[in-house]
Amino acid sequence: MSYRVNEIFYSLQGEGYFTGTPAVFLRFSGCNLRCGFCDTRHEDYTEMSPTEIIEKVSAYPSRHIVITGGEPGLQLDGLLVEMLHDEGFFIQIETNGTRILPEGIDWVTCSPKINACQSADLMGKSCGDTTVKLRNIDELKVVYEGQDVETIASSLPAVHYFLQPCSSNRYEGGSNTAETVDYILKHPHWRLSLQTHKLINIQ
Repeated sequence: MSYRVNEIFYSLQGEGYFTGTPAVFLRFSGCNLRCGFCDTRHEDYTEMSPTEIIEKVSAYPSRHIVITGGEPGLQLDGLLVEMLHDEGFFIQIETNGTRILPEGIDWVTCSPKINACQSADLMGKSCGDTTVKLRNIDELKVVYEGQDVETIASSLPAVHYFLQPCSSNRYEGGSNTAETVDYILKHPHWRLSLQTHKLINIQ
């Protein structure tokens, strides 16, 4: 048995609730959606067995692991979750929510891509089913593009709600940070998520 792993690295969590937390990042290759603003190069991969993954991630001092992609729900299974827990890891997943996840994940960060995929369709790209299938979400993190985020939030109950500016050359200065901040100030049940790893130039 093997997984298609794009990369494993050690850094600080740059976004959302755990911003600033030292974490091991396990990035799986592949995604079922094609969002117009995606800046993650996740297509390349190395085949790795569960044991090889555990050996590599356990070499780092932190026991907080962020499983991401692409869409990690395409590959993550109960076996790897159990093996990570056996090594003492707190498991956080960053998912678009379109796949049912295995039991035992400690923290679910859902970043739905409903509107983003509609934009991709307009650009002639094929996009899969964007329906969010999760019901237990710790952290809802929405990339803000002026869409109706209240409808998204009401349909996806979570413990914490974050809006993240969209990085795109469509916006002056490369992102719509000012618009996102303005929206949050008017709707204070949201919190701001910035890609701080990019701001301080770390991976």
